[in-house]
Amino acid sequence: MGEQGGFPRGQVGQSKSPAQSGDSRISLKDIANELGISQTAVSFAVNDKPGVSQETKRRVRDVATRMGWSPAYAAQALGTSRTMTVGFAPARSMDAFQTENFMLHFMAGIHASLSRLGYGLLFRPCATLAEELETYRDWARRKRVDGVILVDLLADDPRPRLIHDLGLPAVLAGGPDSDNYLPSLSIDDTKTMTTIMRHLSSLGHSRIAYLSGDGNLDYSRARASSFEAFVRKEGLGAPAVEFTDFDPDRAAGLTYRLSSGPEPYTAFIYENEILAAASLRFLLARGMGLPGCGTKARPQPPGGQALSQNRSTGLPAMVSFEDSFICQSTYPTITSVHRDAGLYGTKVANLLLKIFRGGEVSGNRRILTPKLVIRESTSLVGIPG
Repeated sequence: MGEQGGFPRGQVGQSKSPAQSGDSRISLKDIANELGISQTAVSFAVNDKPGVSQETKRRVRDVATRMGWSPAYAAQALGTSRTMTVGFAPARSMDAFQTENFMLHFMAGIHASLSRLGYGLLFRPCATLAEELETYRDWARRKRVDGVILVDLLADDPRPRLIHDLGLPAVLAGGPDSDNYLPSLSIDDTKTMTTIMRHLSSLGHSRIAYLSGDGNLDYSRARASSFEAFVRKEGLGAPAVEFTDFDPDRAAGLTYRLSSGPEPYTAFIYENEILAAASLRFLLARGMGLPGCGTKARPQPPGGQALSQNRSTGLPAMVSFEDSFICQSTYPTITSVHRDAGLYGTKVANLLLKIFRGGEVSGNRRILTPKLVIRESTSLVGIPG
């Protein structure tokens, strides 16, 4: 079948087991002999193809693991035109990967799913969108990968159509893209934003600002749209949406400006935990917040209604759209949206594997239900009064 791992272990007709021969190379024929089934059935099982039962696949995997079998990828590629590799080439800096907790866990989830079936992840970070597009063309031309995973959908994004035209199997994490070129899995950020806004408005906040990331990103625009819709529906004060390009210094400066002055904003929502933590530190360094620690209290909002959060800390309420250890390490700790990024990566990879198996996949699916983790930045709990 062209799927055997390693080289032949001896002369034709030799009946010794690998242990008896002292040779550690295990083939699909060895697994078939061990189970008393055909080599074809073993090949179908290890490649997760239809034609054998799930029970047979489980037994084959168990025996293959016990015997120490691993696929010979060169032979596998010749026999099936597969590379057993999935490409991931997002256009973002290495610094962004090193500081983004969500993306690191997302990639770990992808790898966990792929490696279970012997696939590798080819990670190729790109500096620009043009470089990313050329990478897909190169991979398709050289048949370097079996498929790709796409993230960070943009406004008028050229990538889905290109990948579709190249014939590369792909899954979009996010979206969907406007022309439905690619199947996608997305998290319902609209519902999540509504949950955040309900929490803040229930505390008495009516002047709320959203410090977003990049206005070209589909999910940033979707969150901003949901934010503005809630403000209009509930008749809250003038909404403030600012795009920071994920620059912590810009976020901190905007937070200070908007939370000072005659009509301060009393609550802030941040695209990620880095922006939130940087803004919190900046306010504390400028003498705003935590009465009793030598800092001054903020002005109260118009109308004379003192917010309980202001009485306790003198800081605006803060919520991050991403959760990590950073949110738990600051003082006060930061209320945040917890999403299982590893599980998300696993589900995205599983969908791509389904496409590899010839499964019918189309349209957009929304998965996961993010949870708002309430901490000190929007609560009195744990904050000295």
